[in-house]
Amino acid sequence: MRFKTFVFGTLFIFGLLLTVSMSYSYERAVEAEAADTIEAPMVVADDDAASGGQFVWVEGEPLTGGGGEGWVEFKLHISEPGTYALWGKVIAWDGNSDSFWVTWQPADPDENAQETQNTEFRWGVAQSNEWSWDRINHWLDGGTFEREWEIAEAGETTLRIAVREDACMLDVIYITDNLSEDEAEVNPRDPIPEDSLTPVEPQDKLATTWGRLKADR
Repeated sequence: MRFKTFVFGTLFIFGLLLTVSMSYSYERAVEAEAADTIEAPMVVADDDAASGGQFVWVEGEPLTGGGGEGWVEFKLHISEPGTYALWGKVIAWDGNSDSFWVTWQPADPDENAQETQNTEFRWGVAQSNEWSWDRINHWLDGGTFEREWEIAEAGETTLRIAVREDACMLDVIYITDNLSEDEAEVNPRDPIPEDSLTPVEPQDKLATTWGRLKADR
């Protein structure tokens, strides 16, 4: 009897550990220039330091009051319902080039944030002159808070990163169900073949050269 109890207990613990080890975990990275749609005046630009050698932005110097037109949109298949976070690999020179609008449907409503100016969808991008990772947040009037999205059903979703200020640069979007605010724990990364995203070639999308722009500054 004791032996049967021991065996049953051992199998139960093993099954529990196996279930935990097989728990769902999601991560995917996508190149910004591989967006399904790139709306002008946002364009693809070249930079050897960017993942894949390219990124997207509205070309030009940071300008007070500049921005509000153009966006990139991604069709992302989410395989399991859950709560997700987004990180962006970005450059934001200064306070005139450090924000986007972000909506991810169906978790967010079908709303044009460039028109409504709803701060729920305003991403305050961390300023840096080099490519760095920044978790997408709410930049609200009362402070800045990390965002989370509840995806209720598996299937296709639509992520839009819209221009709020010209000259803010976007290289990679990283999607994960790891909700930690610690970058070292999340370890966002550039795309790898296992991400299995179908690339979209930037056809008829004006390309600028970031190396030339840096040299002009």
